[in-house]
Amino acid sequence: MHKLKDNLLLQVIIAISSGTVLGLIIPESIGRIFATFNDFFSELLNFLIPLIIIGLIVPSIGRLGQTAGKLLLTTLSIAYGSTIMAGLLGYGSAVSLFPSLLENQTGKISLAENGKELLPYFSIEFPPFFDVMPALIFSFLFGIGLSKLKNSVFEKFADDFESIITFLIQTVIIPLLPLFIFGIFLNMTYSGQVMVILNVFLKIIGVIFVMHVLLLAIQFITAGVIAKKNPLGLIKNMMPAYFTALGTQSSAATIPVTLEQTKKNGVDPEIASFAVPLCATIHLSGSMIKIVMCCIALMMIQNMPFDFIQFLGFIMMLGVAMVAAPGVPGGAIMAAIGIIASMLGFSAENQALMIALYIAMDSFGTAGNVTGDGAIAVILNRFFGNKA
Repeated sequence: MHKLKDNLLLQVIIAISSGTVLGLIIPESIGRIFATFNDFFSELLNFLIPLIIIGLIVPSIGRLGQTAGKLLLTTLSIAYGSTIMAGLLGYGSAVSLFPSLLENQTGKISLAENGKELLPYFSIEFPPFFDVMPALIFSFLFGIGLSKLKNSVFEKFADDFESIITFLIQTVIIPLLPLFIFGIFLNMTYSGQVMVILNVFLKIIGVIFVMHVLLLAIQFITAGVIAKKNPLGLIKNMMPAYFTALGTQSSAATIPVTLEQTKKNGVDPEIASFAVPLCATIHLSGSMIKIVMCCIALMMIQNMPFDFIQFLGFIMMLGVAMVAAPGVPGGAIMAAIGIIASMLGFSAENQALMIALYIAMDSFGTAGNVTGDGAIAVILNRFFGNKA
């Protein structure tokens, strides 16, 4: 029971399976109870998203700004560039592969307009204090200003607010997500749409795993060329970190192993000790490629329009927003969901599917993130190793 409580992936799998089965037999009167909960949870999520953005991004930018220097700027640039490259790779792969892969599912589902669905018994509306974009702009500007102040009252307030938001994510949102996802799949089964979604899940999970492997190959070949080292040897040394992340689903929890294996790649201890903890926070290439490809898959099967310029802006904004992702399972998608809703127009149902898809692949997304951190450390060591 303790293992089930701590394993978010297992909870989500159970939620999807039970929702799919029970949706075939559950009476409408009972199903509407779960629909009522989902309606309330969706409102709660929309209310909290702008606060989550402010609570996570402001202190993150404030702390980054206090660590001045060429090494920091170079690390930030490489990590952001790697994350953006991953997003573009995901976009290119998705638009190339998904039209034929998802041909039989395209246009067969519309989550926004169901002819048959479970309706809530009642609704409680509590709109957020402000929208996502004002929250992002405020967070960036306030975080930059905060980085110029030392030991200020606002710094203490921002740190405390971050602790509150992290507490809410860990003790309210994440624990209730499986029940929310259960309700979504219960409703989709009831309305006859679930098999299309499950078919899509199975197809794109395999493709995205292959893309993660390709991404790591690109990162370590690049690092090997720059540092004049064997890429195969570099990535082999990082495998313990990869498999640790598969188990923990947390970049933060994997830092000790990532740090040790990075040093085995010949990275100076000073460089490794700086780069690994920082990149665990700011380098999310594995998460980026996963989110971009999942978004495109869901938009394709619903005939939602999209284009490269739209996704380029989305990828660049997402690369910044996920910097603040807390180091807990599902943290990156919670930091990103506001951007997904505001820039791609995802409904509450689509947001729930994104969360389910993301968590289903959270292990190897996180593993891709931390393993790629080792490649960045090798590159940094090439330019700063003798100066550290």
